[in-house]
Amino acid sequence: MLDLNKTIGGLMLGASLLLAGVAQAADTYPSKPVHILVPYAAGGAVDVLARTLAQALAKNWGQQPVVDNRPGAGGIVASQALTQAAPDGYTLILVASGHPLNQFIYPSVPYDTFKDFTAITEVASSPLAIVVAKDSPYKTLGDLLTAAKKEPDKLSYGMSGNGTSAHLAGELLKYMSGTKIVSIPYKGGAPALTAVIAGEIPLSINPLAEAIGQLEGGPVRALAVTSAERSKALPDVPTVAEAGVPGYDVSVWWGVLGPAKMPPEIVAKLETDLKAALQDAQVLSTLGKIGATPVGSTSKEFDAYMHAEATKWEPVLKAANIRAQ
Repeated sequence: MLDLNKTIGGLMLGASLLLAGVAQAADTYPSKPVHILVPYAAGGAVDVLARTLAQALAKNWGQQPVVDNRPGAGGIVASQALTQAAPDGYTLILVASGHPLNQFIYPSVPYDTFKDFTAITEVASSPLAIVVAKDSPYKTLGDLLTAAKKEPDKLSYGMSGNGTSAHLAGELLKYMSGTKIVSIPYKGGAPALTAVIAGEIPLSINPLAEAIGQLEGGPVRALAVTSAERSKALPDVPTVAEAGVPGYDVSVWWGVLGPAKMPPEIVAKLETDLKAALQDAQVLSTLGKIGATPVGSTSKEFDAYMHAEATKWEPVLKAANIRAQ
């Protein structure tokens, strides 16, 4: 006959051994190189940040993480690859702010934006800048918005492509200010800035990393930054909210995800280790050069933030009919 006490005891022992094994795995993690997927080509801001973080993590782990560039489809190629990896912490991804929005921009994505991933931490964020030529007649963002309201669709802004953070920032500005400004896509942020300098367009919207070199005594001025608070890199430049659009807040952000169903102990260790890496001198220097601020949120905070971003942007994307091309 089945001995119920022995069966229960065996199950409890098995569960205890399993928990002990998970705890031991967290204690020894990582025992081999961790692969960090980057959804964009080498040399860009996400790639540079991933490699800088990898160097800082290596000091703590005694293992050099492997940065693996998987560009394509706005990050979908790399994200899909992550969902097919084992949830053991040895394959991660550094995503940008477009990750929770791809579900609205592309006809379909081959994964569930939230259920198929484990949020680990938001690494850093950086504002964008609304930029005009140095001799522009628009001295403030208020001047520009007043002109846009008087003559709808006469003004245009340059940005780095359909569905990019610069495009979204421009569309949210129009959405919240009740203005009509034509968006002009360029092949990158640098060509958009060049068009402003050449007088081809009146303004552009650029991540601070792209624009800061031209703003410091250069041929362009920043009317506003898009974050809720002023940027330490441009302390004299007001926010869009201060300049007349209350509640406006847009940042480019980067965060680390793992596959779904990662052990909580591994997630907790990664949270701690990444937070420590964000205090590394080289990481702080890299972030400072691109006008970014370290974050280091918890897994729950990062997950909630991505959900909030999806809720915030869905109506804006639909109103502007922003779709992948």
